[in-house]
Amino acid sequence: MALLSPGSPTARLLTVPSLLLLLSCAALLVFLLLPGLSPSPSPSAGAHLCACADPVTTHTTTSVTTTTTTASPAPVATSPDDVAWLKAQLASNSLALLLASAGDDAWHRLRKGINPRTRQQQLFDINRHHGISHYPDEEATNHTALPCPGELLVEEHHSNYGEPWAGGRDVFEFLANASALVPRDQVLEIGCGTLRVGLHFIRFLETGRFHCLERDELSLMAALRYELPSQGLLYKRPMIVRGEDMDFSKFGDTVMYDLIYASAVFLHIPDKLVWTGLERLAGKLRPQRGRIFVSHNIKFCSRLGGDECTRRLAELGLEYVGKHTHDSLLFNHYEIWFEFRRPKV
Repeated sequence: MALLSPGSPTARLLTVPSLLLLLSCAALLVFLLLPGLSPSPSPSAGAHLCACADPVTTHTTTSVTTTTTTASPAPVATSPDDVAWLKAQLASNSLALLLASAGDDAWHRLRKGINPRTRQQQLFDINRHHGISHYPDEEATNHTALPCPGELLVEEHHSNYGEPWAGGRDVFEFLANASALVPRDQVLEIGCGTLRVGLHFIRFLETGRFHCLERDELSLMAALRYELPSQGLLYKRPMIVRGEDMDFSKFGDTVMYDLIYASAVFLHIPDKLVWTGLERLAGKLRPQRGRIFVSHNIKFCSRLGGDECTRRLAELGLEYVGKHTHDSLLFNHYEIWFEFRRPKV
């Protein structure tokens, strides 16, 4: 539609519907152009000017699975794989043939730094020099927290028993496996001597879980004044009691043992005293799970005859489980062990 000038003779008046349509188009045009012409509001102002709903935010949740790995406890016994690995190391270092070497002269020729002196020679030097630190006279007693006799420093007590010191590890491995021992268990050794076996139990068990009754003063001296400090095991607080006659009263009335053992001890004790000890300990052995192990023989029992022994054990609340043998890892030796338990009550 054309708009005519007012003076034109052909001018015609606009109709009302046409005028309304024209105004609507103009309003629409202004509405479309206005946002582009207006300045962008500041972020702070936009919060007040916009009444729009908050945008929809999609949250993605990622599930993270955390796996807690608990380290397996150290194995008690040496495995065949361990032995195979060690033999391979000996072979790769040309050490395997040394096992066949015979004679002191041939053995000593192999030395490249190991002190060849005997224990007697070492003891002589220690005594001559007032200890390995060579402190003189009045200063000789003020530099050592735990002064130790020279005989212990050269470890003469390692030869005081009937088999090599290394045999203590064999005893520990057998007993720990046979009794399914765990660190929280309570253990009693009857006659722990210089801790040839006990050191391994003390290291394995939690603090205060190892008890021992020992009558020999020199053995106790070696255990307390040398072995525990030298092995860094004082913090384990084993309870080592000097005593005999199977008197366990110092260990307390409420203690319950998971393992009680006597390694080559009952051989040297009268049968009557052995039975006294069993009577006092039977009630302190944990029912069903607890074990008593005795090495070498059980003549205190067999001398009574099988039926009589079984009857006396039953009176104490004990029963015989069986006989075991255990081979040594390092030398030609095996031990025989006899197992007893307390049936469930």
